Amino acid sequence: MKKIIGILLLASIMLSSISGCATTPPDLSNPEETRIFVDSLGREVEIPMEVTRVAVSGTLAEMMVFAIAPDSLVGLAESFNEDEKEYIGEEYHDLPALGALYGSKGTMNFESLLATDPDIIIDLGEPKGDIIADMDSLQDKTGIPTIHITTYLDTTAEVFRTLGDILNRPEDAELLATYCEETLATTTDMMADIEKKNAIYLVGDDGLNVIAQGSYHSELLSMMLNNVAVVEQPSSSGMGNRIDMEQLMLWDPEHIIFSTDSVYNIVSDDPRWNSLQAIEYGNYYEVPTGPDNWMGFPPSVQRYLGMQWLSELFYEDETQFDLKEQVCEFYNLFYHSDLSDTQYEELMGNSVLKSDANS
Repeated sequence: MKKIIGILLLASIMLSSISGCATTPPDLSNPEETRIFVDSLGREVEIPMEVTRVAVSGTLAEMMVFAIAPDSLVGLAESFNEDEKEYIGEEYHDLPALGALYGSKGTMNFESLLATDPDIIIDLGEPKGDIIADMDSLQDKTGIPTIHITTYLDTTAEVFRTLGDILNRPEDAELLATYCEETLATTTDMMADIEKKNAIYLVGDDGLNVIAQGSYHSELLSMMLNNVAVVEQPSSSGMGNRIDMEQLMLWDPEHIIFSTDSVYNIVSDDPRWNSLQAIEYGNYYEVPTGPDNWMGFPPSVQRYLGMQWLSELFYEDETQFDLKEQVCEFYNLFYHSDLSDTQYEELMGNSVLKSDANS
C-alpha cells in the first residue's frame, strides 16, 4: 500500500479540479443526506443516505455489487474479456476499467477513479496487513467514503444484506442472501455425515502452484474435501504456493482439481504426471469457468457454484438437487443472464472425472 501513497497524493490534487458528472453528489456536510456506517474494522464512516454510484477495490467486491445492483457500478477492476462477455449483458461490457487496489493486480487508476465520481468505495474480502491504515489513507486522499466489509464463505449471505442496506436494494439482496444461506445449509448438512475424499487444487500454467490448507483461497476446498496440500506458510495469493513435482509426488493425492488454462489437457501424456495415482486412474478434472472460476479466483460468490459442483462430482449419491437447475438459477440471480444449454455443456465439458468421461 505504501507504494501507492504518491499516486494518492496526485489523486487528492486532481480531486479539486474535477467538475463533477451528470449527477449531483451528496452534501457530506449535511447530516440529513448522510449516515454513519460502522464497517467490519470498527471504522465509523459517513456515507450518503442514497448510494447510486459505487467504485470497488477489486473483483471480489465487483462481483457481489454487480449481483445486487449492476447499474450502480461506475467501473470494473478489470475489463471483461471476450469469453467473460458471453455471460454478461451487453449494457455492462463497456464499463471503464479502474484497476484493483491490492495484490498482483494492484493497478488502480486513481485519475480514472476520481473522474467517475463515485459516492463510495467498497472493499470486500479478508482483512490483511495494515488494512485500517489502507482504508483511512484511501478515503483521506480521495475524499470518497471508503469501507471494508470482511467476507468469508459462511458470511456471504449477511454481507449481501449489508450491501443491500447500503445500496437501498434490500429485496434484491435478500434473494441473493437466501440462495447462499440455503445452499450453504444444504451442503453443510450433507457434509456432516460424509468422509471427505483426499484431493488437491493446482493452479498456474504448469500446474505447480497449490492452494494450500489454511489459506483464504482454500475455504471451499477445505469445506468439501480433505486438502492434502500442507505447507508451512500458506499463501494468501490466488496463485497459492509454488511447489515442485517431487513434493506433489510425496502428497500423491487421490484426486486433482486443475484451474482453467492449466495442464489438464496434457497430463495424461506426461510420464511424470502419470506417476500420480489421480492421473493414472483418471481422477482429475478442470474447474468450470465462465465468467468466473467456480473454485474462487477471486474467492467471491461464485464459490457457491463450486460448492454445488463439488457436491455432485464427489458425493452424487448424497445430493438431492438438479445441478443444471441450480446453476441456471445462479446465473439468472447473480449474473443477470439466462444460461443456454450450449453454455452449460461448455462449462461442464472438462469438469467430470476422466474415468467418468471415458466410461
